[in-house]
Amino acid sequence: MPIKLPSHLPAYNVLSNEGVMVMDEDQATRQDIRPMRIGLLNLMPKKIQTENQFARLIGATPLQIEFSLIRMSNHRTRNTAAEHLAEFYRPFDAVKASGETFDGLIITGAPIEHLPFEDVDYWQELCEVFDWTQTNVHSTFGVCWGGMAMAHYFHGVKKHLLESKLFGCYRHMNFRPQSPYLRGFSDDLTMPVSRWTEMRKDEISAAGLDILLHSDEVGPALVQDSKHRALYIFNHLEYDSNTLGEEYQRDLASNQIEGAEIALPVNYYPQDDPSKAPSNRWRSHAHLLYGNWVSELYETAPYDISKIGQESTDRRG
Repeated sequence: MPIKLPSHLPAYNVLSNEGVMVMDEDQATRQDIRPMRIGLLNLMPKKIQTENQFARLIGATPLQIEFSLIRMSNHRTRNTAAEHLAEFYRPFDAVKASGETFDGLIITGAPIEHLPFEDVDYWQELCEVFDWTQTNVHSTFGVCWGGMAMAHYFHGVKKHLLESKLFGCYRHMNFRPQSPYLRGFSDDLTMPVSRWTEMRKDEISAAGLDILLHSDEVGPALVQDSKHRALYIFNHLEYDSNTLGEEYQRDLASNQIEGAEIALPVNYYPQDDPSKAPSNRWRSHAHLLYGNWVSELYETAPYDISKIGQESTDRRG
């Protein structure tokens, strides 16, 4: 089954050209099926790139997905055209006022790691989002800063600033091979990492959260919060092959102004040579993880979408 997208959203043509099944509203209404409703609260500055990355992953399952783009109500981004936001995004306050529910919600990261959570200009509204997920979303997936923010809000887990940026491709171990979210996973895997902060293993465990994927070098990567029907991933399986390279070039350009030393992304370029194209060694696990998450949504969310948030774990036939 395809993912339903507006035919003029940039991701529609991008995914079509990659062979991902997509459909527009007219095609979707002809199918007698309840689609899985998944929202993307996009906090990243490059919104179109992020839309493509997540739509690609959740659109690769055999289910029909209705993909909704959501933004913070009052925060304004400088990196995405206002016309794009006005046409394809709804502010959270409008979504909340509508009373609608979602099978799943992805909350992305944001390049604001250096700030304490409470100093972020949209923190209060984001806390409203977190509370709203408990009644209107069956399962929430917090990514990088978004996952850290949820762990901090619900459990008081601290975010620790690092002396240097964790940047590159790092080996991670599968701590819970029996987890339905890790179905089909290898015993270890490579995952892109790009962050200046960390949440520590002992503090996460002390909060009663379950660590599913972990790296001896960069710490916990995937955490399950069963109480709040959530997953938190602190790294970036959704990244394209060249995303770390683009960040490296951006940091090099910034270095010309700020004078900071820029390290090469670890274990990313062949022979550490930036002139050589990197190989994508995480794509299959990215599809597995998000495919498993969507499958769990299908298996556990109530068929009557109005009952989402009522702690139902009905199995679908």
